[in-house]
Amino acid sequence: MKKLTYIAACACIWGFSSCADMFLDLEPLDTKTDVVYFQTPEHFREYATGLYGQLLGWQSRYGSIFDHMDCSSDLSTYFSNNADVGFGKIMVGSNDGRWDNCYANIRAVNMLFQKAESYGGDQSDLAQSLGEGYFFRAYSYFYLLKFFGGVPIVKTVLDVDSPELRASRNSRYEVVDLILSDLDKAIEYLPSEQNIPSEDKGRISKGGAEAFKARVLLYEATWRKYNGTSTDFEGSAGPQSDQVNAFLEEAIALCDEVMADPVYSLWNYNSVAAMQNMSNRYLFCIENEGSNPAGKGKDTNKEFILYSVYDQKTRPASIDLTQTLWKLTPSRKLIDMFVCTDGLPIDKSPRFQGYQKRGDEFKNRDYRLKSYIGTPDANTKLTGGNAGYTPYKFTLYGRNTTNKDEYSNYPVLRLAEVYLNYAEAVYERYGEITNEQLNKSINKLRGRAGVASLTNELVTENGLDMLTEIRRERTVELYMEGFRYDDLKRWGKLEEELNESRCGMVVGEAGYPTDFVNNEGNAILSEYTPNVYIWGTEKVETGKGMHAAVVLAGKSDIQVSKSDYLWPIPQRQIDLNPNLIQNPGY
Repeated sequence: MKKLTYIAACACIWGFSSCADMFLDLEPLDTKTDVVYFQTPEHFREYATGLYGQLLGWQSRYGSIFDHMDCSSDLSTYFSNNADVGFGKIMVGSNDGRWDNCYANIRAVNMLFQKAESYGGDQSDLAQSLGEGYFFRAYSYFYLLKFFGGVPIVKTVLDVDSPELRASRNSRYEVVDLILSDLDKAIEYLPSEQNIPSEDKGRISKGGAEAFKARVLLYEATWRKYNGTSTDFEGSAGPQSDQVNAFLEEAIALCDEVMADPVYSLWNYNSVAAMQNMSNRYLFCIENEGSNPAGKGKDTNKEFILYSVYDQKTRPASIDLTQTLWKLTPSRKLIDMFVCTDGLPIDKSPRFQGYQKRGDEFKNRDYRLKSYIGTPDANTKLTGGNAGYTPYKFTLYGRNTTNKDEYSNYPVLRLAEVYLNYAEAVYERYGEITNEQLNKSINKLRGRAGVASLTNELVTENGLDMLTEIRRERTVELYMEGFRYDDLKRWGKLEEELNESRCGMVVGEAGYPTDFVNNEGNAILSEYTPNVYIWGTEKVETGKGMHAAVVLAGKSDIQVSKSDYLWPIPQRQIDLNPNLIQNPGY
């Protein structure tokens, strides 16, 4: 019999204390075979624990974690990650680790289901383990769906001669049906959050599966609404029915259920003076009580619903995290998206201070701007070809860490996203949203951010568009959490938003002097070195009209098209199985 080598993942990739305790009482891992394993509920639980390495985290199975931080998008001026999709230059590769690893994950889950079928004991004893298996199979298929669209569905453990290895692709609609079906089973089998003991916090709960299903439903409903079948591969079957409204309605109901659960709450300690209203910064770097000015440890974080667990001794981040995060500089476009304290966009608000002095643009603004992006000071110069802004999200506070030693948990899905999903789903479904619905969702985030509530009156009186404001809120709240590309694709706006220059700070021009140029438009060379910006400057729409900003990547180098909505099927997979049809445009 083959040894079940992948169960070793439990000991090395997650660090649950309860998992470690199980190993103390069991025979050595290298002696485990099908004959002696999968005989007790504890064996199934141990195996299911090993599946948690499939969650996105600092140690990612899906490429660098920095590939999931909006790099090279319209929100970023850091181009070392994702430049292929960000610039419309995706090429067909021989292999793709995302494809290979997702199918390896799916095989591991299918093994769990296969062994459960032959388990001789009470099946109800396996409920939680099976629920976790269904969640992780849905998780892997959703990841595949976002990158490749329709993919082959595999629900059994394949051998080298299994006919499924020569099967054609399933449509995206069949894949979505499987994802939703698996999540229904996960919701049925998984315990509620309050019934998960403290030593097991981090395991998937019923609420986590519900929140994730709401994410899937909103994603697919809006993809179909704004893209239709335009990205489907040749010969793909379309949807059997128009499910858009049904998906949106179910997403609303699931979000409602999660939002009403008192076990979840926003992490907000802005009432502590030392926090300086930056709960949105410190939420993402909680290691222990010393990792934020409020002295709050991981046990106080009720906002993370799905997350990868890290520990200083058993599972540190083990990557160049803080060192690299400083490089992931944001764009001028992102900075201008944050509203002022009166709740208005900067081009509408009388509180916006403009760009003439460093730091002025940060005054009277959303707390998240200062939390996620450090406030420019007198030492901020444009002499090195930089954008002028420094990201702080996920970076540590209050200690000099050894490189790769960070151990904050990684948020896969948090309550803030549930609020955003709810508001968007309501508006997409009904074309309107009440103030009451805004108050129980988005306005909780705006409250933590120190800005006035979003209301129908605010929108009407100031000539705003409600959907634009809901999407704005999502963009700024979830910055660097890997949503931007997916959001632009499902809204059908990838080409519109990415085929533009990526700009940094406003430097001004003749008649609009700043700390970087004088009134004649000449550079103040101690503060700004024009010749290091190979793309020069470009006049862009800002909160104070059209003004010159430094360009980090010119729009003539960007050619995003509809084909960039999906990645190509790896060529090696097509060589192995010629029945796989390539995605459009490749």
